[in-house]
Amino acid sequence: MTIQVGDHLPQATFRVMGPEGPAAKTTDDVFKGRRVVLVAVPGAFTPTCHRNHLPGYVTRRADILARGIDAIAVTSVNDVFVLEAWSKAAGAEGIEFLADGNGDFAKALGLDMDGTGFGLGVRSKRYAMLVEDGVVRVLNVEDAPSKADTSGAENLLKAL
Repeated sequence: MTIQVGDHLPQATFRVMGPEGPAAKTTDDVFKGRRVVLVAVPGAFTPTCHRNHLPGYVTRRADILARGIDAIAVTSVNDVFVLEAWSKAAGAEGIEFLADGNGDFAKALGLDMDGTGFGLGVRSKRYAMLVEDGVVRVLNVEDAPSKADTSGAENLLKAL
């Protein structure tokens, strides 16, 4: 079953890069008591994700935060090392990267996709959501992984 506006996020544990290396961070750690824009991509460094989707959030970060948003977070079914390298390559300072290495969070949301035909395995669908204290308030899911319009920063800003 796919998560809907008004639903609470499921409990999950992400991996993030901390000062001492990889560390666990739960959905409560990320979302409890905060307004967070969560952006999901099928894969770090993939063309649409790297050239079209993430750059909008990097460029519009200040505008998004000015709307009362506490944080912007990006999740992908990649390991923490890949997401750390991607955040640096994209110049995404100030954006949190949440590794969903096994796709557990994507599956729990019902927003996983089968990328095995492209050699990618199970991945997350591309989406953007506004989460307030763990509750989904806005959910914009793309109808194709090659698109980054519905879930793009410009479109999300209209809903904030």
